[in-house]
Amino acid sequence: QMEVDEVVRLPRLSRVAVCGGTHGNELSGVYLVRELLKVEKKVVEKEEKEEEPVSVLMVLSNPRAMQQCRRYVDTDLNRCFTHATLNGPISDTAPYEMIRSRELNAMLGPKGSPEAVDLVCDLHNTTANMGLCLIAYSDCDWICLHIFRHLQSQMPDTPMRYIHFDVSNKESYSLDSVGKHGFAIEIGPQPHGVVRSNIYTAMKVGVQHMLDWVRFFNSGTIFEGGFVDVFTMIKHIDYPRDSETRNITAAIHPQLQV
Repeated sequence: QMEVDEVVRLPRLSRVAVCGGTHGNELSGVYLVRELLKVEKKVVEKEEKEEEPVSVLMVLSNPRAMQQCRRYVDTDLNRCFTHATLNGPISDTAPYEMIRSRELNAMLGPKGSPEAVDLVCDLHNTTANMGLCLIAYSDCDWICLHIFRHLQSQMPDTPMRYIHFDVSNKESYSLDSVGKHGFAIEIGPQPHGVVRSNIYTAMKVGVQHMLDWVRFFNSGTIFEGGFVDVFTMIKHIDYPRDSETRNITAAIHPQLQV
């Protein structure tokens, strides 16, 4: 058991962005943000009367890819948020997603600046049977780690992992890196272009618990310390391939592919 000598105080999270549709065929986030936008319209008058402890911005990240139900139109939007890509020269003929990344950076950032939103939560699906994963560039961001612990405690029946990509802020390439704090919530298994009710519901519940934690945090709640298991990427392991054609020669074992 850890003994904490003093309470650590962190700035409140006044502005939070929840993003869906960064990949246009990962539909849980698309449908959830659309639903949250409808709810947001209904509570505008209430928010004007009662000051909310947090401002939540709902964003549909890649509208063109969503319309076509494709991962992306020209290039992967979720690889367009490095410092070099956001700040380098750009032409009128640049890929749509490169132009869109700058629009999102202006809306939620600028990345690395004091004006950036306090927290970005980007919603994704995967075909892999990996449950709910919180994916972040930091293994020591107390905000992300505490949110993950809160989700674990509130969703004990949902398999959950914290995945860490050891990449510097300048080289971090995904939308969630634009905020002061950020992570992706990725839930599977779900085929692309499809909504499975159980996966959608898990995402909806997870986002609601995340926002609840932010409100608790902003109201001055003290959270106990503890431990989180963090999975850090060490290397990529490719499928077995034919030495001449490079075609894949094996499939995932049935006991692993559910």
